[in-house]
Amino acid sequence: MPDVILPVLDEREALPWVLARMPPGYAPIVVDNGSCDGSGTLAERLGARVVREDARGFGAACHTGLVTATADVVCFMDCDGSLDPAELPAVAAPVARGGAGLVLGARHGAWPWHARLANRVLAAELRRRTGVRLTDLGPMRAARREALLALGLRDRRFGWPLEMVLRAASAGWIVREVAVGYHPRLGRSKVTGTVRGTTRAVRDMASVLR
Repeated sequence: MPDVILPVLDEREALPWVLARMPPGYAPIVVDNGSCDGSGTLAERLGARVVREDARGFGAACHTGLVTATADVVCFMDCDGSLDPAELPAVAAPVARGGAGLVLGARHGAWPWHARLANRVLAAELRRRTGVRLTDLGPMRAARREALLALGLRDRRFGWPLEMVLRAASAGWIVREVAVGYHPRLGRSKVTGTVRGTTRAVRDMASVLR
């Protein structure tokens, strides 16, 4: 069954709900990216495997989780309560069956207009460059661990999710998306929930496109 990589930076408020909703057989790996609120300690107490990555950056945390994982199929998702782990099997199933190399969860719900607009623009540019038709570069996704490692992703900031899709498309992978719900996050917004966070993510992704 899949390992689930959860990059975490001060997500103490959301952790109990996220870990409690993890589907049977899905093993959470919490990557503590410098939390000051005791997120890592709480995650350990709740039964998750916890590793620490001191180099700040979404991509840095995801990469550490990837090299820590041992399952054939790995999943990624935010740990802020905006995504429901119960939907992970729908995302992982096409990869496990061999019907896709990479599957992304396309978020549906009341997510912020600035994040929706940024994703629409990036998805259109991605389609123009690669032919891959996506509506959302969402953070819930699944792929095979060894194949993902072989892509050699280099970005360690918010460009990491986009680089994954670009390299997967370049390698000839089948890239698909499935619909998943989006919920108001728990705790303070750092990226999707703020204009400043969205701007930072777009800047990092634009750097990857260049």
